[in-house]
Amino acid sequence: MICVMDQVFHISTEKYSYLLRINRHGLPEHLHFGAPIQMEDHLALACKPGLGWGGSIILDEKDPASCPDIMPLEFSGNGRGDYRESSIEIDGKAVDFRFVSSRIFKGIPPMTQGLPQAKDGEETLEIVLEQPGSRLKLYYTAFDTVLTRRAVLENTGDAPLQLHKLMSFCVDIFGDFEMTSFHGNWIAEMRPHKQAVTGGRVVNESSTGFSSFRHQPGFLLSEPCATEEFGQVYGFNLVYSGNHYSSCQQSFQGLTRVMMGINPSNFVKVLEPGDVFETPEAVLTWSDWGFNGVSSNFHRFINHHIVPEYWRFKERPVLFNSWEGCMFNFTHSRLVDLAKRAKKLGCELFVLDDGWFGKRDNDLAGLGDYNVNMKKLPYGLKGLADKINELGMQFGLWFEPEAVNPDSDLYRTHPDWALTDDHPDLCGRHELLLDLTKPEVRDYIVENVSRVLDSANISYVKWDMNRHSIALGAKAHDYILGLYDVLGRIFVPRPHILLESCSSGGNRFDLGMLCYSPQVWCSDDTDPIERLTIQGGLSYLYPQSTFGAHVSAAPHAQTLRATPLTTRGNVSFFGCLGYELDLKHLLGVEEKEVIAQAAFYKAHRMAFQFGDFRRVNSRGGVCWQVTGENVTLAGLFHKLESAAPGYEKLRLVGLDQQKRYHVISRAQKLRIGVFGNLVKHIAPVDVDPNGALLRTVDHHVMLDDSAEELTASGAALHSGVMLHNRFAGTGYDKQQRTQGDFGSNVYVVTEAE
Repeated sequence: MICVMDQVFHISTEKYSYLLRINRHGLPEHLHFGAPIQMEDHLALACKPGLGWGGSIILDEKDPASCPDIMPLEFSGNGRGDYRESSIEIDGKAVDFRFVSSRIFKGIPPMTQGLPQAKDGEETLEIVLEQPGSRLKLYYTAFDTVLTRRAVLENTGDAPLQLHKLMSFCVDIFGDFEMTSFHGNWIAEMRPHKQAVTGGRVVNESSTGFSSFRHQPGFLLSEPCATEEFGQVYGFNLVYSGNHYSSCQQSFQGLTRVMMGINPSNFVKVLEPGDVFETPEAVLTWSDWGFNGVSSNFHRFINHHIVPEYWRFKERPVLFNSWEGCMFNFTHSRLVDLAKRAKKLGCELFVLDDGWFGKRDNDLAGLGDYNVNMKKLPYGLKGLADKINELGMQFGLWFEPEAVNPDSDLYRTHPDWALTDDHPDLCGRHELLLDLTKPEVRDYIVENVSRVLDSANISYVKWDMNRHSIALGAKAHDYILGLYDVLGRIFVPRPHILLESCSSGGNRFDLGMLCYSPQVWCSDDTDPIERLTIQGGLSYLYPQSTFGAHVSAAPHAQTLRATPLTTRGNVSFFGCLGYELDLKHLLGVEEKEVIAQAAFYKAHRMAFQFGDFRRVNSRGGVCWQVTGENVTLAGLFHKLESAAPGYEKLRLVGLDQQKRYHVISRAQKLRIGVFGNLVKHIAPVDVDPNGALLRTVDHHVMLDDSAEELTASGAALHSGVMLHNRFAGTGYDKQQRTQGDFGSNVYVVTEAE
């Protein structure tokens, strides 16, 4: 709820309080963001500057402490005494907005310029500030676990304004913090980076035109002592898919200024008299339960208020994607054969990836064209979809609508539709982007994608975008608005279609895309050991229901690393499970493992996709935990094996410490070939570890890996229960986890009867 008393505003839920006031100079002053408090606490929480500091400009000669530079503000202008970074730049002139009025809305006022926003907010506070010629409105919307903020600027004068910067929010929080941001590149997304916030500005930004896997928009601020389960942590993110900018900087007085919004680099917006510009919505959250507490707040918010309503808490199907199995080389009969195999293994959705249209036999040609390649698909998409449906599977299709190949009918007809600047065209992956700022281009995409979707029973779309370094410049924001227009026109009338966003993997994993696509393809890297970093990094900001996670062939195309099929499945369980490999090359024992994986996942799908996710500290491994309505599932993953490993515990959090729980590991099999030369010690004959005999046995016979089963209290599980020891160079035993490099287990935890 939102309460107002003498120009003090208190936004409160069961999770947090946010307190601000309008000070005697008409500036919005920040008082508190954190644990729930009372309105009456506002005087105790306000900064007490005394006589202020020398070297500062003062707003009132009678008040030596009226220095904007030392105030904890909710919005900052420039040129009027605040020497910290400003959240707005207009015409290169001083900015001095002062309070005019406020009001409270039930729900959330809708955006008017095409930006997506969270749904079903409880209440919204509007604070209106003015200066001669312009009006600024600051919006605060309360959700149960987060607060959203945005700003709207209106030209109230009689001359145009040039807007170069307007942040979605600015806030000054007292304290010492470390900033955790997430950086990376193609097939190497979401590498966490932690650094102290001091007097030098710390910036996290994207300048590629999109939210970018180089610098993920979401970030965290934490007390230096914070852990996964303890300490104060703040989280910030942006409901936007374009160039973003965030900065943190600590003042001499100990105030950490945080701001976030559209990247001002190359940004300019001319506002004619009467024009309005609105920023993307920013998301702020807080927890004193460490990083897991902030993650839980984000996850709940996204699942309840960001993803399209049709897909909220709706189970995602187990899919098979044709790309790594076929790439561009397929026929109707080959796809049907793959679908039959996938159905037998437990897949529910068959996805035809790239190569179904135009002259698309490689990535050199065809993008922009939508005519079906009848040589590959003589019965068309409908014929293929009907055949897939007859097998009892859903059918999905890949698109890359934002791009065009110079070798395409579209480009030859409309070269002016490509997004270019005053320099010669530069291609990325043999592509140019289409100019989505042009209505005729958006109409072409909407018409053709809609026509294809309505031509067959298509229930899933993978929307890819592989062109990153682009000639957007000042058109970057308008391009993103054009993208949102296209997505809305195609998919809002077709809510049943499961849209999975992709951009060379996780290049556009952001809250803006999640308003249209309930899940995003995390990364083109399907190596599960790499996915521990990628999915683990994403889990700080996004729920596992949004992760596309596939099992692929090993050695992996991205790392040449060979990993066990069990681990590939176990990692992918903690997302939206899929398979992406040539199924005809699976051994019989591998087919049995995939069947078991799919069945296990379906039995616990709601918990894996929508359960409360936690990262749990583990000695020597990576531990993920999800807790659903009646079950807790934990994955324990290892990277390189060491000789003679020590004891290891399974530790779980969040269980009722007074109750008793039954813990059992998912059954796993072990290939005899992993023992190599050790087989000679037990075989009655001399066995070549690389010979035909052992290879043949490996194809048909497997050993049971250690099965863990125990009963313990929630208190004991919180402390950690001992597991069977790992392989220590002494042979095979059923009471030993014989896994070697990249081994893993998944444990099922239920209340004991």
